Amino acid sequence: MQFNEMPFEDAVPVDGYGPNMFRIAGKAYEGAVLVCGERVIPWGGYTDTEALVEIRDKIDFIIIGTGPEMAHLPKSFRDPLEAAEIGLEPMATPTAARTYNVLASEGRRVAVALLPI
Repeated sequence: MQFNEMPFEDAVPVDGYGPNMFRIAGKAYEGAVLVCGERVIPWGGYTDTEALVEIRDKIDFIIIGTGPEMAHLPKSFRDPLEAAEIGLEPMATPTAARTYNVLASEGRRVAVALLPI
């Protein structure tokens, strides 16, 4: 799927997604990714909380794309992030990508961690 163009100043947009891939700022990435500001980082999924804790001072919350459908976040993933006082907003990956784009284009301090569809 491809998204409509939006203005971005301090962030890169999620341009599209497909099976096991994302297009972010015109570049293709395979697998799960973390997008924060102008950085795109390969993300280890629910076992990788460290990458999310490292960006906590740069964001107000993190949108978690849970895959093709909305899913509950595992307790083992949620607990260390809640202990680090990081707000989490889980949603299906397509919705997470669109929501991130809107908020980032408004200049909000938000990151998105996306599991592929």
